[in-house]
Amino acid sequence: MELFILLSLFVSLCAGGPKPSSDYIPIIPGDNSHYVEGVSRYVWIPDGDDVPHLVDLHAPTENFDSKSGAQNEYWLYTRRNPQNHQRLRHNDANSVRNSNYNPNLPTAFIAHGWNSDGNSKVNTYVRDALLHIGEYNVIALDWRRGANGLYSSSVRAIPDTGEHLAFFISWLISSFGGNLNNVHLIGYSLGAHVVGNAGRTLGRRVARISGLDPAGPQFGRNPQALNSQDATYVECIHTDGGTMGIFDPICQTNFYPNGGINPQPGCWINTCSHSRSYQLYAATVRYDRFIGRQCANLDEARRNRCGGSQMRMGNANLNKRGFGLYGLSTGGEWPY
Repeated sequence: MELFILLSLFVSLCAGGPKPSSDYIPIIPGDNSHYVEGVSRYVWIPDGDDVPHLVDLHAPTENFDSKSGAQNEYWLYTRRNPQNHQRLRHNDANSVRNSNYNPNLPTAFIAHGWNSDGNSKVNTYVRDALLHIGEYNVIALDWRRGANGLYSSSVRAIPDTGEHLAFFISWLISSFGGNLNNVHLIGYSLGAHVVGNAGRTLGRRVARISGLDPAGPQFGRNPQALNSQDATYVECIHTDGGTMGIFDPICQTNFYPNGGINPQPGCWINTCSHSRSYQLYAATVRYDRFIGRQCANLDEARRNRCGGSQMRMGNANLNKRGFGLYGLSTGGEWPY
């Protein structure tokens, strides 16, 4: 009987029935069909293993210390150590000298989302894809100190986390070599806003930022959100726009696979669609076969009815340039 009630509620919501009140508590884990940005109090948000957690967006954060960026950790992976990280420490020269860091290689930083750490799935997916195609310094940003706990607290931790990431990058390059033209910042969900803040702090001189379904809750009109000017080239992949992710075209180039909204093929809940962004991105790094068609407007993007000029979604090209909205279709199983 209880299962029948839950299924009936789900069908009603999907059918476009009346939206619940702002205090409505969603029942089905991962389903945010009730969610209205700036109105809804409760929302399901996935952790680093894609497990949904019910979040109270109105929970108080008065006692939270937003200055957690000094606790960032930087985990280096290369083809010489593809699975076991080497921990690089800011202002600890020996930690870099004794590592496999190579200033002549492109360097990619990966920032996870909420309730996660350096072992989160986005890091492993993207790390493995990059090391599959070439020689890289892949550095996973572990910002668990700011990312774990209340979601609202993690949002407040983003500016300091991004600034300290930028301080580390600046120190690493000035002390051991490298070039911002060879740096790629990749962020998923809240991590997209972290790398946006890092790019801003570095004077918007980083070669590229890839925002993977940048987090939506509490980022409407938020000046700390990722934006199109945070790097030389800024690209977003939107997969759960309007709920877990931002639907608006906040990047220079914005891709909307399968309409950019839930449900993505193979998904039936929002948290699955949200996570699909980094899975699709990893697939573009490995195979670089997804080609978007330019959209005239957001409505065309949502309906996946775009027929303009072509552009490849994702990949790891540091010289990539582009602008506009692009739609495309994918499959529901890896490599999509």
